[in-house]
Amino acid sequence: MGEVTEAGWGEEEKKIKVGVCVMEKKVKCGSEVLSAPMGQILERLQAFGEFEVIYFGDKVILEDPIESWPICDCLIAFYSTGYPLEKAEAYATLRKPFLVNELVPQHLLHDRRKVYERVELFGIPVPRYALVNREFPYQELDYFIEEEDFVEVHGSRFWKPFVEKPVDGDDHSIMIYYPSSAGGGMKELFRKVGNRSSEFHSEVRRVRREGSYIYEEFMPTGGTDVKVYTVGPEYAHAEARKSPVVDGVVMRNPDGKEVRYPVLLTPNEKQMARDVCIAFRQAVCGFDLLRCEGRSYVCDVNGWSFVKNSYKYYDDAACGSGIIGTFGQSEELRCVIAIIRHGDRTPKQKVKLKVTEEKLLNLMLKVQWGADPDLSVGNKLTKLKSAVELQDLLDATRILVPRTRPGRGSDSEAEDFEHAEKLRQVKAVLEEGGHFSGIYRKVQLKPLKWVRVLKSNGEGEEERPVEALMILKYGGVLTHAGRKQAEELGRYFRNNIYPGEGTGLLRLHSTYRHDLKIYSSDEGRVQMSAAGFAKGLLDLEGPLTPILVSLVSKDSSMLDGLDNASSEMEEAKARLNEIVTFPAKIVHSNGSSECPWMTDGAGLPSNASELLPKLVTLTKKVTEQVRLLAKNEDEELTETNSYDVIPPYDQAKALGKTNIDIDRIAAGLPCGSEGFLLMYARWKKLERDLYNERKERFDITQIPDVYDSCKYDLLHNAHLNLEGLDELFKVSQLLADGVIPNEYGINPKQRLKIGSKIARRLLGKVLIDLRNTREEAISVAELKCNEDQQSTFKKSEKEDTNYQLKLPIKNDDMRRISTASDKSMDQDDDDDKEMKYRLDPKYANVRTPGRHVRTRLYFTSESHIHSLVNVLRYCNLDESLQGEDSLVCQSALERLYKTKELDYMSYIVLRMFENTEVALEDPKRFRIEMTLSRGADLSPLEKNGNEATSLHQEHTLPIMGPERLQEVGSYPTLEKMEMMFRPFAMPAEDFPPPSIPVGFSGYFSKSAAVIERLVNLWPFHKHDKHASANGK
Repeated sequence: MGEVTEAGWGEEEKKIKVGVCVMEKKVKCGSEVLSAPMGQILERLQAFGEFEVIYFGDKVILEDPIESWPICDCLIAFYSTGYPLEKAEAYATLRKPFLVNELVPQHLLHDRRKVYERVELFGIPVPRYALVNREFPYQELDYFIEEEDFVEVHGSRFWKPFVEKPVDGDDHSIMIYYPSSAGGGMKELFRKVGNRSSEFHSEVRRVRREGSYIYEEFMPTGGTDVKVYTVGPEYAHAEARKSPVVDGVVMRNPDGKEVRYPVLLTPNEKQMARDVCIAFRQAVCGFDLLRCEGRSYVCDVNGWSFVKNSYKYYDDAACGSGIIGTFGQSEELRCVIAIIRHGDRTPKQKVKLKVTEEKLLNLMLKVQWGADPDLSVGNKLTKLKSAVELQDLLDATRILVPRTRPGRGSDSEAEDFEHAEKLRQVKAVLEEGGHFSGIYRKVQLKPLKWVRVLKSNGEGEEERPVEALMILKYGGVLTHAGRKQAEELGRYFRNNIYPGEGTGLLRLHSTYRHDLKIYSSDEGRVQMSAAGFAKGLLDLEGPLTPILVSLVSKDSSMLDGLDNASSEMEEAKARLNEIVTFPAKIVHSNGSSECPWMTDGAGLPSNASELLPKLVTLTKKVTEQVRLLAKNEDEELTETNSYDVIPPYDQAKALGKTNIDIDRIAAGLPCGSEGFLLMYARWKKLERDLYNERKERFDITQIPDVYDSCKYDLLHNAHLNLEGLDELFKVSQLLADGVIPNEYGINPKQRLKIGSKIARRLLGKVLIDLRNTREEAISVAELKCNEDQQSTFKKSEKEDTNYQLKLPIKNDDMRRISTASDKSMDQDDDDDKEMKYRLDPKYANVRTPGRHVRTRLYFTSESHIHSLVNVLRYCNLDESLQGEDSLVCQSALERLYKTKELDYMSYIVLRMFENTEVALEDPKRFRIEMTLSRGADLSPLEKNGNEATSLHQEHTLPIMGPERLQEVGSYPTLEKMEMMFRPFAMPAEDFPPPSIPVGFSGYFSKSAAVIERLVNLWPFHKHDKHASANGK
């Protein structure tokens, strides 16, 4: 540091005076003289013996003229509430000290518009955004449009979820608006208050108009934010924390500090840190980073910020005590894959009716035409899902529903009566719950007949529909019991699936060694089950909507639909109908006493044809009782003239509450939001569809629906005391236990064919998950081997510190690390989208810091669970696998044959373990453990035990524990699993191609020179080609 003084070498060097010109609250912390982060830096400065620290204090800063302020060589000054920034600028102009953080650019940080403008000027990525500038509150702007699920600014559309930020950088009230398909509502983010950092408001749907705002795309980050702290353009420290958008609960350590963990920055992110530092000419600077789908974005720049967390906590949290966990001396859990059915739901319903009413036909035209009245309607299907469209339909239906019921004398009067009843049902469905949500109600209108009419402008003719088919689908909503089941299963997984005495998963997840991704089908009940499970798994709090949007990815192509196997399933149902209705024609084939499941129609009761008439009689008996209840309710509604405006939105009724609505039950009403009218419609449809009296024909495909309604009403509506419901349940259960499994194939070979078609994409993804985990584990093992070989060449402590950055790696190893192997090709981009929050090894005293546990959770419907189970147990029947043993042991095959129902929350779990003492090339290094749970497979007629108490008090059936699918100690290797799955799984090359993963490396090099940079001139002007004199 010879240039500091021009005196000769013999004279004592002059100390450099560092002026701390900040508000006292920024350097004092309670009884401590200095706050921890500021104290660490200043103590290190003084430890060099070359610096003298001078504290200005509030009195000097606020009251004294700048001429009397202490003179210093280097000035630390930054804005906080009440700080006179212009006064500090005047002092800097007068005394010309070196500025650690330049003062003029700090004005930019108070305006988010200027922050984004500056960041973009330097080519730093930011989320897609638009500005709405108002000169006065509630100013109407012609370039700003707000609809139910999006806002549009200057023609740029932002679909919900989107983020709304005030332009004032000091206003931390940031809103996130959620789509109606996820339940709607808004989450307000704010500076931490106690243990809260956000609040969810289910009733808020409209954006703010009091001021000017930035609207930007919501970036799904997997529930984690990254904070980056620079100390000059050559050094950056990054930490990850739980994002406030998930549940708003702040994770704190035993000392009350927010839990954050140091993570590695990519080379691109390091360059972004350097660019932010230079762009704002702030040497000590904090900014927020969002990592989304393999890319990183800056979403906020804070100015002067220090790391606030305790390093001791990092050591304690990541240290030894079994984060990954061991099984025996050498086995470690590497991967958890679970395929899970949704929780308890209301019965799924459908209403079909032909409509000729002009109001309904005009509504169809209005939705189809939109802004283009010249569009030809043709036979195009119109879908109504938005709140506005459903409200228009409700308004029209309320007018069309007759106030009194017509008679049923002639055939035409009977048709009118049925039509009016269906319209009344449509109206009741639309009014149910007091709100609209596309997550569980949808209407389709399809033109059936047309006439040619003159165009309104008189120029030629056009076709106008005069009749259309209306299809209303509703129900299937996750109940309060379903939500509770999902959360309880999540807690079970947290405490039992991962090693560590009940806390292993949370420690694993909080240290960012847990690579978690959750997928869901498009169905609302499945999405909400996934969100409820995530809440229990990660010990979150609050409503499900923010958790759903933050943590759950929809993949309908992988987890929805039966289209791929529709013809085979129709063939199975036709054969099944033949077996049930004409038992004399049954030909037993391939079966044996040892393997009774090989018989066609195995599991059907021998007296199925005799049970069908009994089923019809009992269904009629229950339907008539519900009809009388609905008649009384309808008369009361008619007297009170229930045609008022729709009640206020109630999110709980849409998404399922965790508790029973005691008031409704006490009043003798059905549980949930279903009224007697809809309950009657549900049962009447079953009665009508189950048996066609004119044709004297049974429809056995209705048996599962009768059983579904029975079970639902016994569980949720037992207080209505419907006579004969118990007996109907027993009869329908006997039939359903045989019918449901056989709908997916009447013999094992057909079940294998149907199962592989339905679950082909999911099976392919499971294989990719397992292969990627294996390749990553091998890469880490090889890298560790290289480290051991190189360790003898270490020369010094400094080399040891920086060793990981300098380590020579073979080309094959680098290829494997960066691409996770060409063989496995995780086409879901797992390796670049999800390997985002890696704990910096320097802060973790763990055995294998580069290694982590991969968890993939797939939430789906009953069809995919049945399909996967059938592939697991029958895959060896494929011609290409002749002679191979089943993946499922004989005792498990017998249990599966006796397992008639895979009920709500049933699940399959595959866990992969690595034996680190076995050679890398040995297939036995990786083994698979398979378990299956039947879900909430308990009869609602249960009368004894704790389960019965829970059932009657909470309407909730408990979830059965998992059962092994292999003999104890006998597990298939990953190689065997691949061989058995490959014929039925979508090949990796058929998935969309992955992007090139980003490599992760360590921090900038650290040394004492970092501290010296605080008093050496950083040449901002040399790097900042965009900088101007005023900086504003």
